[in-house]
Amino acid sequence: MNNKATTGARGEAIATEYLRQNGYLICNRNWRSGHYEIDIVATKLGITHIIEVRTRKAGSLLSPEKSISATKAESIRKAAAAYLRQMRIEGEVEFDLIAIDMFPDGSYDVRMINDIVQSGW
Repeated sequence: MNNKATTGARGEAIATEYLRQNGYLICNRNWRSGHYEIDIVATKLGITHIIEVRTRKAGSLLSPEKSISATKAESIRKAAAAYLRQMRIEGEVEFDLIAIDMFPDGSYDVRMINDIVQSGW
């Protein structure tokens, strides 16, 4: 696995543990269908959460929050629609972002932005 893939995999593991510690039930990780992909699908209090995980080395030019292009946001929306159809899920859905900064000493900072659609997706 290359360094970027290793960082991404570690970020998703950190995000999964963060979600579990905060009362989310993990339904799927790395769900794929065709060219669609969702990092994490979780539920909490009857709401389905479609979660994008963005992990960056601390000090990167672009923060995790700013690293999602309009094209990526559209891809996430299409993937979510495919997932919801395939799993026959109805009800409230939120698109969330977990942003992780990784520091050279192995520590990290995790931020969850709920309902990111309101912030520009």
